[in-house]
Amino acid sequence: MEKDPLKIGIIGLGTVGLGVIDFLTKNIETITLRAGREIRISGICAKRKNKKRKIDLSKLKWISDPLALSNDDETDVIVELIGGEDGTAKSIIEKALLNNKHVVTANKALIAHHGHYLALLAEEQQVSLSFEAAVAGGIPIVKILRESLSGNEVSRVYGVINGTCNYILTQMENDQQDYSKIFKQAQDLGFVEKDPSLDVGGIDSAHKISILASLAFGSRINFDNVLIKGIENISLLDIKNANAMGYRIKLLGLANKSKAGISQEVEPCLVPRESLFGKLDGGTNMVMVEGNFVEQTHYIGPGAGAGPTASSIISDLIDIARGNISTTFGQKASQLKISHHVTEEFISSFYLRFLLTDKPGTLAQLAGILGKYTISINRMRQLHHQDENAPVLIVTHPTKKTLLKSAIDEISKLEICKSEPVYIKIEDL
Repeated sequence: MEKDPLKIGIIGLGTVGLGVIDFLTKNIETITLRAGREIRISGICAKRKNKKRKIDLSKLKWISDPLALSNDDETDVIVELIGGEDGTAKSIIEKALLNNKHVVTANKALIAHHGHYLALLAEEQQVSLSFEAAVAGGIPIVKILRESLSGNEVSRVYGVINGTCNYILTQMENDQQDYSKIFKQAQDLGFVEKDPSLDVGGIDSAHKISILASLAFGSRINFDNVLIKGIENISLLDIKNANAMGYRIKLLGLANKSKAGISQEVEPCLVPRESLFGKLDGGTNMVMVEGNFVEQTHYIGPGAGAGPTASSIISDLIDIARGNISTTFGQKASQLKISHHVTEEFISSFYLRFLLTDKPGTLAQLAGILGKYTISINRMRQLHHQDENAPVLIVTHPTKKTLLKSAIDEISKLEICKSEPVYIKIEDL
């Protein structure tokens, strides 16, 4: 007996929404064969009906009110692609779940802030809340953590998960241009969010690493405990210095689990130039997972764009069409607990850059404060003078970040310190 089509309503017709429609149109035979039935668009919705778009939507049913689409009896699945952690997006998904409709979304901000509540709601209604497209674009990392590696005790998940930042850092090095010029270039190309802090401030990566940590460690999402540091203060000088030492700078999302608890961070790091992360250029994403039996695995692919993101959405829709309704985070949301958050468990070496007054006793003063906080210097280099000031580079032996920050705060208040010190973690991945 032939199954009825799975009817989907698409809310949001930006790059990704149009990508989903294009994907469904061009790959309809393959999708139908693999889903076991047709996936049909029952309605579409966006802010402006008459906006010029790259594909013809005239044959699709237009619904002006997104909440009306969530109420539509002819729709089985709502595909939410408008974004935003609250407001309309949250209302749409709540309404859809309460109406026993499955939901597929690419909204990482909403999942990071409200994923646990929405997962509980999906559980109660016995429907699916799927978000493969919310993290790392075309890389199926959500399914890998939730299903393929579900039997492993995962101790670490980390990666380059924001293509915009990776593009900016790559182009700074390639073009030998300062951050401000490459940032403007990325904006002109449409790579940067309307609120730039979401990308360059590390917030987008923080949303994603909090989701990955929940999936990897079987814990409740805890976005508020992600320590976030963006790339805005990375200079061309730092990139050149890193290169001279055999490193490149990458914005990493890092989540670690130990007996003490879980740490979650987003920050620029020096990684070995010849490592997999060191060779990662442009907008490409990569995620690494470390499990007790699988050991280390890595996943690489496009982190954004219409095609890769639409591919992940279609994957979720095929699962629903087949009747494969997975728990949202790999186990019942009601069983997930907030793990103890730790910040001092993991130690690292650091790259430090200071601009100091060039006079006798300056370096002794600097070394004295570092010594006070038990921070040992691995190597030190003084660069060419800038008027009466001297740039000083230091690489530390492994230390706790909390100790380093205390030392940096004290040094920054000294008269000899002429600009805000820069510190970047070194990750020998």
